[in-house]
Amino acid sequence: MNNEKRVIKKYPNRRLYDTATSSYITLSDVKQLVLEQVEIQVIDAKTQDDITRSVLLQIILEEETGGVPMFSYDVLTRIIRFYGNAMQGLMGGYLEKNLELFAQMQQKLQDQTRSVYGDNNVFTSPNLWGEFMKFQGPAMQNMMTSYLEQSTNMFVEMQNQMQERAKNLFSGFGFPANYNQPNAENPINDEKDPNKRKP
Repeated sequence: MNNEKRVIKKYPNRRLYDTATSSYITLSDVKQLVLEQVEIQVIDAKTQDDITRSVLLQIILEEETGGVPMFSYDVLTRIIRFYGNAMQGLMGGYLEKNLELFAQMQQKLQDQTRSVYGDNNVFTSPNLWGEFMKFQGPAMQNMMTSYLEQSTNMFVEMQNQMQERAKNLFSGFGFPANYNQPNAENPINDEKDPNKRKP
């Protein structure tokens, strides 16, 4: 299997060029490639920087403003608050794992349908599934929003518990308030002070 990513170049005029088809494409075309599970990489044609994430975020922004939003105000504000937080590194992996679980749940639903109706039945047709998802779009999005909100709340609760445990753990050491200041009670700090070192 060829694991090479499909390279798309973005030019200063904001046009996107698909190197696989040697043609210009739109942001909607990039979205379609993602839906078809094509691995893509967007390169700035001038600087050669990888700008894939910014293009994907642009697609998400258009989806959020164009139809029924997936992320509520609470989810967005909570995500923003994690930037610069000590738990930021864990948050991305946490959301990624939860999205994987959600995708697996969707796949199991389709597999169960195949087990009941068979592979050649109209109930397993991708087009029929597409129409079903369009019909159930708002309900499915509401379910996913609720799922993400609950997941984020669990992560916040886990963070609070970890902070509380760390506070309880380190409170037993009894560090003095002026621990970092050189004085007679802190000879280690005195040794770090060049003006108070013994000859």
